[in-house]
Amino acid sequence: MRNKRKWMREKYIEIRLRVRKIMQCLCSGEQLIGDEMPQSPESLATRDYSASGYSSRVEEGEPRVDRGNIEEAESSLREGICLNYEEARALLGRLEYQRGNIEAALHVFEGIDVGAIVPKMKLSIARRVERSRRRSRSDVTPPPMSMHAVSLLLEAIFLKAKSLQDLKRFKEAAESCKVVLDTVESALPEGMPENFGADCKLQETLSKALELLPELWKQLGLYQEAISSYRRALINHWNLEPEPLANIQKEFAIFLLYGGTDASPPNLRSQMEASFIPKNNLEEAILLLLILLRKFSLNRIKWDPSIIDHLTFALSMSGGFLSLANQIEEFLPGVLQREDRWYTLSLCYLAEGLDGVSLNLLKKLLSSRERPDCVRALLLASKICGEDKNLAQEGTYYAQRVLTSLKRKSVECQILESVANCLMGVSLSTQSRHAESDSERVTKQSEALQAFEAAEKFTGDNDIEIIYRISLENAEQRRLEVALDYAKGLLKMEGGSSIRGWILLARVLSAQKRFSDAEMVLDAALEQTGKWDHGRLLKTKAKVQVAKSQYKNAIETYTRLLAVLQVRSKCFGVGKRLLKGEDDDRSLEMETWHDLAHVYMSMSQWRDAEVCLLKSKAINPCSASRWHATGALYEAKGQNAEALKAFSNALEIEPTHAPSLVSMAAILRQSGGRSLAAARSFLSEALKHDTTDFSAWFNLGLVYKEDKGSLNEALECFQAAVLLQETAPVESFRSK
Repeated sequence: MRNKRKWMREKYIEIRLRVRKIMQCLCSGEQLIGDEMPQSPESLATRDYSASGYSSRVEEGEPRVDRGNIEEAESSLREGICLNYEEARALLGRLEYQRGNIEAALHVFEGIDVGAIVPKMKLSIARRVERSRRRSRSDVTPPPMSMHAVSLLLEAIFLKAKSLQDLKRFKEAAESCKVVLDTVESALPEGMPENFGADCKLQETLSKALELLPELWKQLGLYQEAISSYRRALINHWNLEPEPLANIQKEFAIFLLYGGTDASPPNLRSQMEASFIPKNNLEEAILLLLILLRKFSLNRIKWDPSIIDHLTFALSMSGGFLSLANQIEEFLPGVLQREDRWYTLSLCYLAEGLDGVSLNLLKKLLSSRERPDCVRALLLASKICGEDKNLAQEGTYYAQRVLTSLKRKSVECQILESVANCLMGVSLSTQSRHAESDSERVTKQSEALQAFEAAEKFTGDNDIEIIYRISLENAEQRRLEVALDYAKGLLKMEGGSSIRGWILLARVLSAQKRFSDAEMVLDAALEQTGKWDHGRLLKTKAKVQVAKSQYKNAIETYTRLLAVLQVRSKCFGVGKRLLKGEDDDRSLEMETWHDLAHVYMSMSQWRDAEVCLLKSKAINPCSASRWHATGALYEAKGQNAEALKAFSNALEIEPTHAPSLVSMAAILRQSGGRSLAAARSFLSEALKHDTTDFSAWFNLGLVYKEDKGSLNEALECFQAAVLLQETAPVESFRSK
């Protein structure tokens, strides 16, 4: 028992000596190092807290001091170093918080009369600033508190907020944290002066409070308050250090991007003339991230790789791919690896539609000096080349390099092999559509299907893109039953969430001349998808109705489509670009006016057709499809000379425009004589670009029929035309 009492007495003396030492450091202006904390298992505050019926972190088997309380400790501290009641509690509470005794620390902090000390702190801060501004200090009334005392008490209020946060009492924590900021802001309405509070922890406490308050509002689910707190931290002049300020800017940008809350534009009290004010979350987040990149370029902050990740996402969502590319190109060497730099730049230019620039960057990356076996670069290069008839063979080469590289490295990655085979199938399919001979076309079609089936084996019917490609390829090869099965499977896998799945199924059904079923599918798609996605669905539905000779219904459907496009243009046309949605909408609107004009031509309503063409001209006067529709109108009215001029204008704009080539040949064929050779040339050119155009085959058969010595060729052309017409969809399977 005697040894136990001796141990407790020594421990109590040790605690008092450490507390006194820390207080002396505080009064002398020295900085307290947070890591040098008392390591004794129990403190005075803990003992008082335990005696009040609360738990503490002291283990049950540890000796305890059974006499003394917090008031005794405060009294001895005040007598030893002249601290008042609140300052003693602030110091002791900080010690408890640093030792991890959160509940005990909070019990100590709650004893501080915040309402009484806040006016004194405001007055002290204001007089300190006034005193530093005046040369003569004799006429300035001394502040009621020293700056060290103010710093100590503000830190105590901040630590109280942290303690409440740890105990999940977020609302009280936010209110406590707000007191810190309100106190300093009301005392310094013009902002924090330079180097103010440098001799104490005031600036550090203020920075932490500015970072904490938005987090507390977010934890409470009060997102507008969080946005206001972020803007308060960034707009007001707090004289923060570069790193804490950068951290606040980054966290705010992340919240704007992924927080799911619309932030109203900031209401700035003062701004420079013609200054940029963000109008939405995306613009404000991009602005903040660009500011952070500029600070890094000026060596004001450390590099944070997550900044470029968030900026990539933000600019991708806004369609600002060239802006992102410019930012990446401005990076100093070493910030990004050469491989990452070129690959990211390639993605940017590809998204902007600059396929050639993107491919050239990939070729640099894949050169023998760099990374010739970079799988992701090879796959992207194959993707770029695959849909281009002039580069399709090169796309096959890149896909084969991926498979060879994986085999050479003995890397068994089914996903990569599946993607490589799928891209190879795309390239082979493109080659088959532009083959110069029938035998070459059949060979490439077979190889394409084999590549797609090889890709399917690796994924086990779980890859939506591969299933779509197999269905599309079978549909183009007129294997409609197989294509239908895959299209149904695709729709089931996607759960009806993808527009292209619905449209592909409807097109396959229309190729089987099941127009009613196709229309039912499109009606179901319109019910299950959002109104913004109805454009292409309505266009396909109108074509199905035209195929059923329901012209009035088709006109109503086209009218609905134009209304959707008009609403979209009003919503997205004001300073906002969603990827390439605006360009797609204008293209779709122009196609709609052309289709509507053809419907009116079928009904012999020439005036209405002319109005549609005038609407199309307002969108794009130099359009090959518009000149073709104009020529078709002249042809329907029997004005063949004007029709020939219109078709000629279309071919001057787009020499490979297949409908204009066929229409031009049809009129020349009627002229007979020497015009037959020109007609045959136009039709051959049209079939070179689209071998499934039954109209081209039919007209070519008529041309051969005029030549008495080419009846066999005419018969073959007619047979091809009949076969293709019987399996022709209402619009091309690959039409966008």
